[in-house]
Amino acid sequence: MQPLKNRKRVLVTGGAGFLGSHLCERLLAAGNDVLCVDNFFTGSRDNVLRLLSDPHFELMRHDVTFPLYVEVDEIYNLACPASPIHYQHDPVQTTKTSVHGAINMLGLAKRVGARILQASTSEVYGDPAVHPQPEDYWGNVNPVGPRACYDEGKRCAETLFFDYHRQHALSIKVIRIFNTYGPRMHPNDGRVVSNFIIQAMKGEPITVYGDGQQTRSFCYVDDLIEGFLRFMDTPAAITGPLNLGNPGEFTMLELAETVIRLTGSTSRIEHHPLPQDDPKQRRPDITKARALLDWEPTVPLEEGLDRTIAYFRNRFFT
Repeated sequence: MQPLKNRKRVLVTGGAGFLGSHLCERLLAAGNDVLCVDNFFTGSRDNVLRLLSDPHFELMRHDVTFPLYVEVDEIYNLACPASPIHYQHDPVQTTKTSVHGAINMLGLAKRVGARILQASTSEVYGDPAVHPQPEDYWGNVNPVGPRACYDEGKRCAETLFFDYHRQHALSIKVIRIFNTYGPRMHPNDGRVVSNFIIQAMKGEPITVYGDGQQTRSFCYVDDLIEGFLRFMDTPAAITGPLNLGNPGEFTMLELAETVIRLTGSTSRIEHHPLPQDDPKQRRPDITKARALLDWEPTVPLEEGLDRTIAYFRNRFFT
C-alpha cells in the first residue's frame, strides 16, 4: 500500500467495461485512489460490484461527450464501445465518444496537469497492406464504410492527443490495442472469442465469416493491463503510439476448432458471408513494447481460453 502522500488519484473512463474493470482492480491493488467513470452503454455495474466496498474506489455515471470537472493525477481514457455490434448501433454517438470524449479528457488533463493515456486500437490500421503491423504504418482505412465511426474516430482521437502534446506540452501515452479477451467480456458483443464460446456452450453452430482463413492475434486481458501500467510509468518523452497485443496469429477456423475442443461442444462450424471492410489479417509488431517496457504476453491462448470459458460457464450457464 502506498503512503498517503504518494497515493495517486486515477481516473478511468469506461472503467466499468471489460478492460476498464480489470484496470481499476490493478490500480487499486497498487495503492491508488480510483475514480471509475462510465455511462453503462456497454459497461456494467456488475463488473465493479466487488470494488464498491473499497473506500479508495468511486463509481460515477457520466458520459465523456460532456465535460467532467474532477481533480486527478492520471487519466486512462478507455471510454468507447469497441465491438462492431455496439459501435455500429449508434455510429454518430461512437464518433462523438472518440472525438468529443478525447477533447474533454484532454482538456481536463491540461487543466489539472495530469498525464493521460489513450486506449486506441489496431483498427486504425484498417485492412492492413503491411503485415505484421508496426506503429509507423499509416493504415488502410475506408473513411466512409460502416466501421469508420470507430476506425476514424480513434484515428482522430490520436491526432488530438498528439496535437495537445505538441501545442500544450501535455504528457500523453497512446496505446494501440489488438484483440484482447478474458473474463467480463460482454456476452453479446459480437467479438469472435465471446461469440464462439457462447455458441459452443449453447451447442449452436459456430459462425465463421468467409472461408475462415482470416487471422487475428489474441491477447489475454491480464497481459494487456500489465502493458498499460508499465507504459503509463515510462518517461514523459515516450508517447507512443505503441502496439500492445499478442503476436501469436491464428485463423478463425483454428480458433473455432480450439473453442469446440475446450468446451467439449458438439457444435459444427457454419460459414457466413464476410462483413464489409473486415480485416483479412491482423498481428501486432511488438518490437517497441519489448524494448521500451520489457513486456510481452505470457498467457498462452489455450490457458486464456480456459479461464474465459470458466467465467462464461459460471456467469451465464449455472
